[in-house]
Amino acid sequence: MSLDSAMQSIWYSNSRVAWLLLPLSWLFGAVSVIRRFLYQSGWLATIRVTKPVIVIGNITVGGTGKTPLVIWLAQALTTRGYKVAVIARGYRGAADSWPQAVTMDSDPDVVGDEPVVIAQQVDAIVVAGPDRVADAKTAIELGADIVISDDGLQHYRLHRDLEIAVVDGSRMFGNGLLLPAGPLREAPSRLQRADLVFVNQRNATTNIDSSFNTGLKYRVELIELRSLKSDHVLKLDSLRGQQVHVVTGIGHPQAFVDALQAHGIKVLPRLFPDHALIKQEDIEFGDALPVLMTTKDAVKCRKLDIDERYWVVDAHAVLDATASSIVIDLIQAIINDAN
Repeated sequence: MSLDSAMQSIWYSNSRVAWLLLPLSWLFGAVSVIRRFLYQSGWLATIRVTKPVIVIGNITVGGTGKTPLVIWLAQALTTRGYKVAVIARGYRGAADSWPQAVTMDSDPDVVGDEPVVIAQQVDAIVVAGPDRVADAKTAIELGADIVISDDGLQHYRLHRDLEIAVVDGSRMFGNGLLLPAGPLREAPSRLQRADLVFVNQRNATTNIDSSFNTGLKYRVELIELRSLKSDHVLKLDSLRGQQVHVVTGIGHPQAFVDALQAHGIKVLPRLFPDHALIKQEDIEFGDALPVLMTTKDAVKCRKLDIDERYWVVDAHAVLDATASSIVIDLIQAIINDAN
């Protein structure tokens, strides 16, 4: 079991190991509260850029289904005629300098996997780098009318005009403890200060404290299978009843496995930590069964030796008309005020 898997097991169970880590959680919480106070009181500077900034983030570590919502929003604003930019951390990217402008052909080893996925799916400016203020300024220099930060709820140095928090509707807040004893970056009360709270349903019935539940929900829907080798596309249900291998390194890999199983697909999983480097031996199984992966995994396999067995499962965020209208109207008002 990897360290990532071990920590996930502790965080999303009643493991007593979490209690041994409580002193470190208290320290983490104290530092987090002090840091937030310093920004709120003006002791640390918050930088406002020249265009509106929307931050979409979470209070837990990874795997909430946040990036599909980022992509949905970027597409929705693009279709309305805005020049959208998405900025992202570029986690595990090995670029010599930052920020980095990202295209669909960028090397994920250099700029990170998630920025490349976003660039592939949205006709938008994409910028990666650890300094969100520098990322946003670069995006605006490249022509952005509005900037969406993929993650960054805790990056208080960058002023935001709208905060959207995402909650995993199935795992919620795990054991409810702060890092490292639990998955929380900040206490659940932090959601009360977000402008909007979206719940990724994951086919779950979710009960969230009414003090910060805005009733906004979405789901990530698997669409189709796309060959990594060619332009061949299949309906997902064409694999119903069949056995497949799944290779994935995302924040909540079991959610991907569960979604495939819900389509009647028999999954043989090979799961890796989030953002893990995928090597040739990781995708070899010695048989002719199909091998499925997410778009985030697929961008890391472009340099590998692949054939017609390998498929990427395309997915997108689905919002109802009410949720869509609320968020778009709010952003439209922010843009109008900025102009």
